[in-house]
Amino acid sequence: MLKLYNTLTKKIEELKLIKDKEVGLYTCGPTVYNFAHIGNLRTYIFEDLLKRVLEYNGLKVNHAMNITDVGHLVGDGDEGEDKLEVGAKREGKNPLDIAKFYAEKFLSDLRDLNIELPDPKMILPATQAIPEQIEIIKQLEAKGFAYKGEAAIYFNTSKLPDYGKLSGQKLSEKKSGARDEVVQDPDKKTPADFALWFFLKGKYENHILHWPSPWGEGFPGWHIECSAISRKLLGQPFDIHTGGVDHIGTHHTNEIAQSEAAFGVPLANVWMHGEFLLVNEGRMGKSEGNFITLDTLKKEKFLPIDYRYMCLQAHYRSQLNFTWQSLGSAHTALNRLFDFFDFVSDVVPGQIDKNFEKDFIAAIEDDLNVPKALAIAHQLLNENIIPLEVKKASLIQFDKIFGLNLTQRTIASIPPEVDKLAIERKTAKDQKDFAKSDELRKQIEALGYEVMDTPEGQKVKKKIGI
Repeated sequence: MLKLYNTLTKKIEELKLIKDKEVGLYTCGPTVYNFAHIGNLRTYIFEDLLKRVLEYNGLKVNHAMNITDVGHLVGDGDEGEDKLEVGAKREGKNPLDIAKFYAEKFLSDLRDLNIELPDPKMILPATQAIPEQIEIIKQLEAKGFAYKGEAAIYFNTSKLPDYGKLSGQKLSEKKSGARDEVVQDPDKKTPADFALWFFLKGKYENHILHWPSPWGEGFPGWHIECSAISRKLLGQPFDIHTGGVDHIGTHHTNEIAQSEAAFGVPLANVWMHGEFLLVNEGRMGKSEGNFITLDTLKKEKFLPIDYRYMCLQAHYRSQLNFTWQSLGSAHTALNRLFDFFDFVSDVVPGQIDKNFEKDFIAAIEDDLNVPKALAIAHQLLNENIIPLEVKKASLIQFDKIFGLNLTQRTIASIPPEVDKLAIERKTAKDQKDFAKSDELRKQIEALGYEVMDTPEGQKVKKKIGI
């Protein structure tokens, strides 16, 4: 009985599906004007765990995702430059070229993290769904929820009595559609009203990406794309809509408002949100100047799967503080699992331990309590009375959720240059050439690894805290 926390109802509920044995899942995609940082990627790891748990329960998951390649303004509201045009100016390229490059890099990052991607036909850029966005705006206009200003077509939030129900913030308390720096457009009837379609006027007169519409040449606002794309790919309503907690107050609130106003039914039945990743107790972000990407981790000799394991150690609704020490500790703990699979490489998997499996399933079905499930896996690993073939079978089963590829040591192996030095050091030590042995140890340490002499022989592992 899978139970999930629904941001909309503010409680943990048993998942009830629209179609038997089938789930419509929408995951808010990236705005592709720059590299994704590891804070962004934590959200996609949470969503991947959700998808894996759904599949573990025997459900078919229809997974859809947007790619924002137009309309997302710098302030997340109705003021500022389009983020794609910011990226285009920064790199001297066309916005669509920028979008293509960063979208491909984003998908590559997801693959590096062993995240299951949607079917390619279920990933849709905003620029490929312009007719669907226009159609929703026409519906809103026909029903009296949209009005024309000098700069844009706006959604009239005062017409919707339950606007803000996702965040619990009343319209009277909501100063603007995003942050305090959002301009108070004199055309807006209510400060919280948000743009559905921008005209090529004023500061947007030379906007590079634009399309014809019933209201004039222009481009869509950010929020309308997810309503259009999710409806196009999954229908309305669908089962689960996910994203980061930063989307609750504005982006997802506005999605709900425009979709329900246009069609009179919910957009999604369950709304789920992943918490922030902190860096040294502060929020990670481009504007904060603590921008860490997967490539940053690789330069420090860590692997993406180390970061995935680190994220498994915290519940998706809890903030997670990133430090190099914590990532190093995650690497060490992960390699205990890889070491076990090296040890039992010739062991044929047996039956799954039913008691541990029962506890494991109870954990993952309790609002994705993956940290508890991970603790259960390590408890199993430490049980001396359980046969190796049972441990191996059970951990392979559990890894369907963890997504660590535990049977494929190569993704967490020692780099070839380190391995070569380690072999040379062992040879030197066996030959009692201790001066050369010590020099090779220093070379290994300079590469971010440490070498230890144990009763079982020489061991090399990632140095913690570099």
